[in-house]
Amino acid sequence: MPWSSNATMLATLSAGDVEFPVIYKPRRGERPLWDFSTGSLCQREVATHDLSELLGWGVVPPTVMRDGPLGEGMVQLYVDHDPEEHYFTLLEDHADELRRFAVFDVLVNNADRKGGHCLRGRADGHVWGIDHGLTFHDEWKLRTVIWDFAGEMVPPPLTDDVCRLLADVAVVDARLGPLLDPGEMQAFRDRADELIRIGTLPNPEPGYHSVPWPLV
Repeated sequence: MPWSSNATMLATLSAGDVEFPVIYKPRRGERPLWDFSTGSLCQREVATHDLSELLGWGVVPPTVMRDGPLGEGMVQLYVDHDPEEHYFTLLEDHADELRRFAVFDVLVNNADRKGGHCLRGRADGHVWGIDHGLTFHDEWKLRTVIWDFAGEMVPPPLTDDVCRLLADVAVVDARLGPLLDPGEMQAFRDRADELIRIGTLPNPEPGYHSVPWPLV
């Protein structure tokens, strides 16, 4: 995938006679960043998928850690989509799904939600989110194009899902604990608690670069 900032390959995963396309991001191909621990981005991608599954939201395509041709890395089901579609073209017809994205991005502290990270699958029309390597930092780093719902009340069904998840400490620790460090785990719980307590989606912070570049 030539326009990716880190090593990103379109690969094939096979099981017996079944083959399907996947995205493979090896740990060794991650570009070092000053604010995220080296070699951790692939684990953060898996953690976002696992959180999406625990919530029952279906935001992130199936994602696992695997040992591939270039070493251990993230492997994610490839979503066949129209590359001309993105957040800004999908918003009008998929507002409820993208509102869920906005809540999800607060929970995972997404530092890079570009418009092109929202895809609509050709097969079933489901809207997926991809590229979650810059997530789960223990400092507040939300940077996203999804500000259309800022200040809105978090829909009660989504709040209920977050409350249910926070109550199941053992399950959360078992799924996310091996992928994140203790400080990041605590910061996630703190964000979830604050979201429930306040009950509304945040507004962009003055003086902070709240929108990624490029936008798509």
